[in-house]
Amino acid sequence: MRRLVDKFLERAVIVVLSIMLLSVIWQVLSRYVLQSPSTLTDEISSYSLIWFGLLGAAYASGKHLHLAIDLVSENLVREKPKLFNGIVHVSVILFAFLVMVIGGIRLVQLSFQFEQTSAALEIPLGFIYMVVPFSGLLICYYNLDSFISVLKTKPN
Repeated sequence: MRRLVDKFLERAVIVVLSIMLLSVIWQVLSRYVLQSPSTLTDEISSYSLIWFGLLGAAYASGKHLHLAIDLVSENLVREKPKLFNGIVHVSVILFAFLVMVIGGIRLVQLSFQFEQTSAALEIPLGFIYMVVPFSGLLICYYNLDSFISVLKTKPN
């Protein structure tokens, strides 16, 4: 299952990055070569950047490439790696679920409720913001899978 999610996420990130790249290239060409700047490409590249960042964060979380801040002595972590890895995974799951999933769902609901639309594309912003709870669910999935793997490992 994890490989399937990895492949989907890899392809989604590549597609979003390609859309952003093409949008920026078209913006530069239309502005400097055609002397008629496109009004849509600014929003397309901005929203693509949001999607790229959040989907990329989920992918990085799944590959254990996320940022780590050492607040606890490495000697202490080496003594009880299972405990500390478990604490990290549970903390990330809680944050992603509470902030990204629940908060993101609320953001999407409010965006649709107040009928917010983008200025140039005129699409509901709720569709743009749907990536927040989706990425949160992916981060929860990856960390839950990793947490289960930590529980299955034999103690040192």
